Amino acid sequence: MKKIDRRRLLRNAALLGGGLVAARLPAWGASPAAGLAAMPTLTGEDLKLTIERGPWAIDGRRGGAVLINGTLPGPLLRLKEGQRLRIAVENRMDEETSLHWHGILTPVHMDGVPGISFPGIAPHSTFVYEFPVIQSGTYWYHSHSGFQELEGMFAPIIIDPKGLDPVAYDREHVVMLSDYSFVPPAQVLKKLKQEGGVFNYQRQTLGGLPSGRDQTSRERRAWARMLMDPTDISDVTGAVLSYLVNGHGPRDNWTGLFKRGERLRLRFINAGAQTIFNVRIPGLTLSVVATDGQLGRPVEVDEFQIANAETYDVIVQPSEDKAFTIVAEAVDRSGMARATLAPRVGMVAPVPALRPRPLDRMKDMGMDMSGMPHGQAGDGDSHSDHAGHAAEPGMSPPPVRGTDVMADMPGMSMSMLDPLNAPQVKLAPGVQMISPIPKDRTGEPGQGLENVGHRVLVYRDLVALEPNPDARPPARSVEIHLTGNMERFIWGFDGRKYSETTAPYMFRTGERVRVTLVNDTMMSHPIHLHGHFFELAHGPEGYHPRKHTINVLPGGKVSWDFTPEAGDWAFHCHMFMHMAVGMFQVFAVRPMPEKDS
Repeated sequence: MKKIDRRRLLRNAALLGGGLVAARLPAWGASPAAGLAAMPTLTGEDLKLTIERGPWAIDGRRGGAVLINGTLPGPLLRLKEGQRLRIAVENRMDEETSLHWHGILTPVHMDGVPGISFPGIAPHSTFVYEFPVIQSGTYWYHSHSGFQELEGMFAPIIIDPKGLDPVAYDREHVVMLSDYSFVPPAQVLKKLKQEGGVFNYQRQTLGGLPSGRDQTSRERRAWARMLMDPTDISDVTGAVLSYLVNGHGPRDNWTGLFKRGERLRLRFINAGAQTIFNVRIPGLTLSVVATDGQLGRPVEVDEFQIANAETYDVIVQPSEDKAFTIVAEAVDRSGMARATLAPRVGMVAPVPALRPRPLDRMKDMGMDMSGMPHGQAGDGDSHSDHAGHAAEPGMSPPPVRGTDVMADMPGMSMSMLDPLNAPQVKLAPGVQMISPIPKDRTGEPGQGLENVGHRVLVYRDLVALEPNPDARPPARSVEIHLTGNMERFIWGFDGRKYSETTAPYMFRTGERVRVTLVNDTMMSHPIHLHGHFFELAHGPEGYHPRKHTINVLPGGKVSWDFTPEAGDWAFHCHMFMHMAVGMFQVFAVRPMPEKDS
């Protein structure tokens, strides 16, 4: 790793809130029911983990889970940049297992994906992972076998920098969000394959017409003709999922302690298998200082959306001796994870009611025509910002009644399967549509957050704190379409499930490549690339935000640049069920051919 310049370090410390704090309090809070028992933490260079099935209780209801060292989440790994790590993982189950170190840069054979980078951990056997720790930040680890991740096999990682930490804070808490189903995951997937939207209990009704909150009757007819349901925001919802903070349900009320005036560093990790969360703490401003373990220039917001597998480090500073509620609403508003920040165990704060659920719009089908001349196709949707009518992220004006003023405009005719828009896509039953006019939506706050009345983080707010390690412009570009059929629950890349692919995506070691992801579906897809960080294609030159996971909104597209490292690396949607049925591929990186002398 490159040496850290002292002057730059001190400048960054000032940017991130002043002096460097030497002594800090632990990263775990407490559940009132559990007293002040700390979540188990492992440190050092020679560690041991055991994997086994066992009981776990959520809000007093007993269920089963895959546990790491007997807990859900598993133990926090507290590591140090520059150390060497050796972890013996003992599989006590009658099934294969694995551990993937999410966001950690490891040699490819230590990445932990069975069938891609190693053979997996056989039943009743032990595998030893060993690799140098060459980074710092907030990360996590989870199974890449079967349904085990969805069943609770995940845990956090904190890697402290080898020098002084540029982020000033007095106390920290890991806030690991997740979802849990008492219905076995295999049954959940079976139901999804049998009936699209089976867990959507928030469909529009006749009673919603007078309120003006839902679509108008005109819009409903137009969407029905397209066989689209605008309320189908999440595949698996609060109808079957419980939403957890550090393994605790809303009634358990996990609590993180603070003293008035302390700077708290909250390390948010979304370990949800099927859930995107909208996070806020009413009464506190959130200063976002890192994403996916990578430090950024601080951004003050009131709320942020965290997609599956993303992490955000946030600084808050409560100035009052009272409790605050951590609210993590599911994106479809079918439930929430809830926790508390408080000066003392047992204190609680009001828990806000769930906000109205969002609706898909024409732009979520890649049919946003708001950029076209007026009179040609009309406005793409009623929430769009127009010239002279600008709006801050999360501060859009109230929408007009309904959601799509142009849903059935006369003369509008657009093929939903035009191969000219994506010639590389294999048109098959797994491709329900191809976005006619996909837009870069990285400046938008996420579904349902356009009109919340306060500032919401958007990807375009992010700026790297340190210079990008490779500032070369890309030498070539690759476009990958995220495709699917919601009714049949088929998902893939470029129209193919992983089982149907004949070749991986090919790259050369050290080349600079721009990848553009185009979402041809009406679902969000958090896409993760193993073994790499990539730079989003926006921001100040040389300081583009770095991530390992990016959420591509429906009908949207995202571009990023990366420098491939040798090996076969998994590339997939981190919406678990999407990956399980086919939205998975391999980035195969091979050495550059030697130049002729």
